[in-house]
Amino acid sequence: MTTKPNILLIYTGGTIGMIKDYKTNALRAFDFSQIVEKIPELQQLNCKVTSISFDEPIDSSNMNTKYYIDIAEIIESNYKNFDGFVVLTGSDTMSYTSSAISFMLENLSKPIIFSGSQLPIGDLRTDAKENLITSIEVASANKNGTPIISEVCLYFEYKLYRANRTTKISSEQFEAFTSLNFSPLAESGVHLKFNEQLLYQPKNKEKDLIVRKNLVNEVVILKLFPGISDLVVESIFSIPNLKGVVLETYGSGNAPSSENFIITLKNAIDQGIKIVNVTQCKSGSVMMGHYDTSLMLKNIGVIDGKDITTESAIAKLMYLLSHGLSAEDFTMFFENSLRGELTDK
Repeated sequence: MTTKPNILLIYTGGTIGMIKDYKTNALRAFDFSQIVEKIPELQQLNCKVTSISFDEPIDSSNMNTKYYIDIAEIIESNYKNFDGFVVLTGSDTMSYTSSAISFMLENLSKPIIFSGSQLPIGDLRTDAKENLITSIEVASANKNGTPIISEVCLYFEYKLYRANRTTKISSEQFEAFTSLNFSPLAESGVHLKFNEQLLYQPKNKEKDLIVRKNLVNEVVILKLFPGISDLVVESIFSIPNLKGVVLETYGSGNAPSSENFIITLKNAIDQGIKIVNVTQCKSGSVMMGHYDTSLMLKNIGVIDGKDITTESAIAKLMYLLSHGLSAEDFTMFFENSLRGELTDK
């Protein structure tokens, strides 16, 4: 790392990049190439900031795997020239996007910090400036030239999270994200304090970055609810070319024990469809076999998602399905932590 860290700011779209024209009250895109002039506080940070923006900023609702690849390729092509990266996206799908990027980038040894805001950067009461400034500070933080952060993170409202552990919990509060199964990696107050015992440490910093760009998006999330009909469940599993299902179950991984439901899942698994059991609860873990209503799922080959979030589970499915793994290897890789996304037990 250079004496003065070089940070690349990547703007894809989202609320943070909007600024209000006070004459018309219309929102227009913020020019991030003028970021230091517009936000002079950045001059107090001991780093150099360069920006790059998508040709056409996208709303978070339009985020998809093509844009995941675009973000990953920007990082890949600039990886050797920068010490850290800050990626600004729409907050609504930020947990999905940042989780996917965490799996797509192998041998990562530099910080990638996702952030955004609830209010546009030009608003009087905006949260955008603090989120942006601290994200850049985190991305440039180092000890004796070595980055403190070496993973994909999400920074929002004074807290730095492991990205693939997050979920958005509020559309109105500045504290929009949480990570209930894994403590924050850092907290910003009077001082920026890192919880160093939680930080991911690269096993081999000399390995080259590998970017996995093949993602399988023939996947679906099926959330159970009392009274869900057999026809609905059968229709989901009859989707042509379906490769994987994130099954949101009750409590610690429980699901209906009806014969039709179990047979539908077993037939899907026999056809090669991967089914991952995740809890609908915001915190806690799936415990396959803890109750009879989850023991049957375990017996037919449903994968134990443990304490992974739905956002991370869908990203991990897309990532692993592209590897052509055997059923046994797929289960083994999914049920074990690859990027700190779940707690190994």
